[in-house]
Amino acid sequence: MFSYTIKRLLSLIPVLLGLTLIVFFMIRAIPGNPAQIILGQLATKEAVAELTKQLGLDQPWYTQFFQYLGGLFTGDLGESLRTKSPINEEIWPFLAATAELAFCAMIIAIVIGVNAGIISAWFQNSWFDYVAMILALIGVSMPIFWLGLMEQWVFAINLEWLPTSGRENVRAPIESITNFYILDTLIQGRMDQFWEVVKHLVMPSFALATIPMAIIARITRSTMLEVMKSDFIRTARAKGLRMFWVVYKHSLKNAIIPVLTIIGLQTGLLLGGAILTETIFSWPGIGRYIYDAINYRDYPVIQSGILIIAVIFVTINLIVDLLYAAIDPRIKYN
Repeated sequence: MFSYTIKRLLSLIPVLLGLTLIVFFMIRAIPGNPAQIILGQLATKEAVAELTKQLGLDQPWYTQFFQYLGGLFTGDLGESLRTKSPINEEIWPFLAATAELAFCAMIIAIVIGVNAGIISAWFQNSWFDYVAMILALIGVSMPIFWLGLMEQWVFAINLEWLPTSGRENVRAPIESITNFYILDTLIQGRMDQFWEVVKHLVMPSFALATIPMAIIARITRSTMLEVMKSDFIRTARAKGLRMFWVVYKHSLKNAIIPVLTIIGLQTGLLLGGAILTETIFSWPGIGRYIYDAINYRDYPVIQSGILIIAVIFVTINLIVDLLYAAIDPRIKYN
């Protein structure tokens, strides 16, 4: 297991280097000079040329690339061209906001999706099975931007149950410690702020959870149906075991591998693909951070943001692969 983990980690190095190189050239293919965008359209050519030189954008591409690459090997993600702040410090609050949102969304998706798939397989061809699979089909097809707007219209505007946007009540700002607001409010014992954070999380979390929830439900149902037709399940039922334990202990344990794969992939996708949800709900996450950087042609921010998302994605995939062996003793990594 240890040697397999080391090999997988080493194999990630060329993948991330290749991704860095591709992103480096792609973002520089976007029309527009960062210096011109920062100074505005009324700036003189001399001022634009001077700022371009100060930002180091007049240097050859290979010089810029190897300077950025050298910084990465020392843990330095560079400076934002727009704010002049170190990206290492600037990006963390945005990354924490997205991680908190994605974590809550995946908890909702896993709890509802897995149980809906199990019950659908348990009561195959029942009314619950038909309703759950129709809702799963709708969930996969549902545009997130439309669902988010409908949530705001129903629960925030008409019913006034939940806030429309943001992470906190701006009138009572949270004293940030970790930038994970749920954790920060619990550390400080501020239950009033804790419930405010939960209220702000409800709508974007459900909007973001819709697609993975539907996919998890459908995969769980199909794998559970296959397992429940196995001989050992018929034997367990013949021994008189309660159906609940047959389904949740024996069937689910043998059907969990494909479900775990989907959960890992969807978790990685949520971290990088939450930009629509973050835009609709004004959520200050990594997606909005990179989107704003694209508008300002802030090359170091775009490169570092995409690289961090990629590192998280491949790390989650590695963890999922290692969990296979922990869950199923038949799987061995030599």
